[in-house]
Amino acid sequence: MGGTFHGATVITLDAKGRLALPTRHRDALSAGKSELVLTAHPVGCLLLYPMDAWEPVRSKVEKFPSLDMQASWWKRLLLGHEEHLTPDASGRILISPALRMYAKLERELVMFGQGSYFELWDHGQWTAKLTQAMAQPSSTPPPGMEGFSL
Repeated sequence: MGGTFHGATVITLDAKGRLALPTRHRDALSAGKSELVLTAHPVGCLLLYPMDAWEPVRSKVEKFPSLDMQASWWKRLLLGHEEHLTPDASGRILISPALRMYAKLERELVMFGQGSYFELWDHGQWTAKLTQAMAQPSSTPPPGMEGFSL
Protein backbone atom coordinates (compact mmCIF):
# COMPACT_ATOMS: atom_id res chain seq x y z
CA MET A 1 0.00 0.00 0.00
CA GLY A 2 2.03 2.99 -1.18
CA GLY A 3 4.34 4.91 1.09
CA THR A 4 3.99 7.18 4.04
CA PHE A 5 3.72 10.72 2.81
CA HIS A 6 4.87 13.63 4.92
CA GLY A 7 6.17 17.13 4.51
CA ALA A 8 5.06 20.19 2.57
CA THR A 9 6.01 21.06 -1.00
CA VAL A 10 5.23 24.22 -2.95
CA ILE A 11 4.31 23.33 -6.53
CA THR A 12 3.38 25.40 -9.56
CA LEU A 13 0.55 24.46 -11.89
CA ASP A 14 1.42 24.94 -15.54
CA ALA A 15 -0.82 26.83 -17.98
CA LYS A 16 -2.66 23.59 -18.90
CA GLY A 17 -3.47 22.73 -15.27
CA ARG A 18 -0.78 20.06 -14.91
CA LEU A 19 1.02 19.41 -11.66
CA ALA A 20 4.45 17.79 -11.55
CA LEU A 21 4.50 15.24 -8.76
CA PRO A 22 7.50 15.71 -6.47
CA THR A 23 10.26 13.32 -7.52
CA ARG A 24 10.73 12.02 -3.98
CA HIS A 25 7.11 10.76 -3.92
CA ARG A 26 6.58 9.49 -7.47
CA ASP A 27 7.53 5.85 -6.86
CA ALA A 28 5.57 5.57 -3.62
CA LEU A 29 2.51 7.21 -5.17
CA SER A 30 2.53 4.68 -7.99
CA ALA A 31 3.43 1.69 -5.78
CA GLY A 32 3.26 -0.83 -8.60
CA LYS A 33 0.17 0.76 -10.16
CA SER A 34 0.37 3.91 -12.18
CA GLU A 35 -3.18 5.05 -11.39
CA LEU A 36 -3.83 7.75 -8.80
CA VAL A 37 -7.08 9.14 -7.44
CA LEU A 38 -7.76 12.84 -7.09
CA THR A 39 -10.94 14.07 -5.42
CA ALA A 40 -12.51 16.97 -3.51
CA HIS A 41 -12.42 17.32 0.26
CA PRO A 42 -15.29 19.10 2.05
CA VAL A 43 -12.94 21.75 3.52
CA GLY A 44 -11.99 23.03 0.06
CA CYS A 45 -8.77 21.24 -0.81
CA LEU A 46 -8.10 18.24 -3.04
CA LEU A 47 -7.00 14.78 -1.94
CA LEU A 48 -4.45 12.75 -3.90
CA TYR A 49 -4.30 9.03 -3.15
CA PRO A 50 -2.43 6.08 -4.59
CA MET A 51 -5.14 3.70 -5.87
CA ASP A 52 -4.37 1.06 -3.22
CA ALA A 53 -4.85 3.56 -0.37
CA TRP A 54 -8.03 5.03 -1.91
CA GLU A 55 -9.92 1.75 -2.38
CA PRO A 56 -10.70 1.17 1.35
CA VAL A 57 -11.75 4.82 1.74
CA ARG A 58 -14.03 4.57 -1.28
CA SER A 59 -15.59 1.40 0.10
CA LYS A 60 -16.49 3.20 3.35
CA VAL A 61 -17.83 6.28 1.57
CA GLU A 62 -20.10 4.15 -0.63
CA LYS A 63 -21.81 2.94 2.57
CA PHE A 64 -22.69 6.43 3.84
CA PRO A 65 -26.43 6.60 4.55
CA SER A 66 -28.21 8.21 1.60
CA LEU A 67 -30.97 9.76 3.73
CA ASP A 68 -28.51 11.62 5.96
CA MET A 69 -28.05 15.01 4.26
CA GLN A 70 -24.54 15.69 5.60
CA ALA A 71 -23.36 12.19 4.66
CA SER A 72 -24.90 12.62 1.21
CA TRP A 73 -22.97 15.85 0.63
CA TRP A 74 -19.70 14.25 1.68
CA LYS A 75 -20.43 11.33 -0.64
CA ARG A 76 -21.21 13.71 -3.52
CA LEU A 77 -17.93 15.53 -2.99
CA LEU A 78 -15.70 12.50 -2.47
CA LEU A 79 -17.17 10.15 -5.09
CA GLY A 80 -18.70 12.68 -7.43
CA HIS A 81 -15.36 14.43 -7.96
CA GLU A 82 -13.29 11.23 -7.98
CA GLU A 83 -10.91 11.16 -10.93
CA HIS A 84 -8.50 8.39 -11.87
CA LEU A 85 -5.25 9.75 -13.22
CA THR A 86 -2.11 8.29 -14.70
CA PRO A 87 1.03 10.43 -14.50
CA ASP A 88 2.62 11.19 -17.87
CA ALA A 89 6.23 10.32 -18.72
CA SER A 90 7.38 13.49 -16.91
CA GLY A 91 5.50 12.60 -13.71
CA ARG A 92 2.75 15.18 -14.26
CA ILE A 93 -0.97 14.82 -13.66
CA LEU A 94 -3.69 16.98 -15.20
CA ILE A 95 -6.08 18.50 -12.70
CA SER A 96 -9.47 18.87 -14.36
CA PRO A 97 -11.11 22.29 -14.65
CA ALA A 98 -13.91 21.12 -12.30
CA LEU A 99 -11.47 20.22 -9.52
CA ARG A 100 -9.36 23.35 -10.10
CA MET A 101 -12.53 25.43 -9.80
CA TYR A 102 -13.74 23.57 -6.69
CA ALA A 103 -10.44 24.08 -4.82
CA LYS A 104 -9.91 27.58 -6.27
CA LEU A 105 -6.53 26.51 -7.57
CA GLU A 106 -4.52 29.27 -9.15
CA ARG A 107 -0.86 28.89 -10.04
CA GLU A 108 0.95 28.21 -6.76
CA LEU A 109 -0.12 25.17 -4.72
CA VAL A 110 0.97 23.59 -1.47
CA MET A 111 1.05 19.80 -1.22
CA PHE A 112 0.91 18.33 2.30
CA GLY A 113 1.66 14.70 3.12
CA GLN A 114 -1.00 13.19 5.39
CA GLY A 115 0.29 9.66 5.83
CA SER A 116 -1.42 7.61 3.12
CA TYR A 117 -2.43 10.55 0.91
CA PHE A 118 -1.74 14.21 0.09
CA GLU A 119 -3.78 17.35 0.46
CA LEU A 120 -3.46 19.90 -2.35
CA TRP A 121 -4.27 23.52 -1.50
CA ASP A 122 -4.13 26.74 -3.43
CA HIS A 123 -1.38 28.69 -1.65
CA GLY A 124 -3.62 31.71 -1.01
CA GLN A 125 -6.51 29.55 0.24
CA TRP A 126 -4.15 27.64 2.54
CA THR A 127 -2.70 30.84 3.99
CA ALA A 128 -6.18 32.23 4.69
CA LYS A 129 -7.42 28.97 6.30
CA LEU A 130 -4.26 28.66 8.41
CA THR A 131 -4.48 32.27 9.59
CA GLN A 132 -8.13 31.76 10.53
CA ALA A 133 -7.44 28.50 12.36
CA MET A 134 -4.51 29.92 14.32
CA ALA A 135 -6.51 33.02 15.32
CA GLN A 136 -9.01 30.82 17.14
CA PRO A 137 -6.94 28.74 19.52
CA SER A 138 -8.92 26.29 21.56
CA SER A 139 -8.08 25.08 25.01
CA THR A 140 -10.09 21.92 24.37
CA PRO A 141 -8.47 19.23 22.23
CA PRO A 142 -10.55 17.73 19.43
CA PRO A 143 -12.18 14.33 20.02
CA GLY A 144 -9.62 11.53 19.99
CA MET A 145 -6.74 13.82 20.99
CA GLU A 146 -7.37 13.98 24.71
CA GLY A 147 -4.07 13.48 26.50
CA PHE A 148 -2.01 14.11 23.36
CA SER A 149 1.25 15.88 24.02
CA LEU A 150 4.19 17.05 21.94
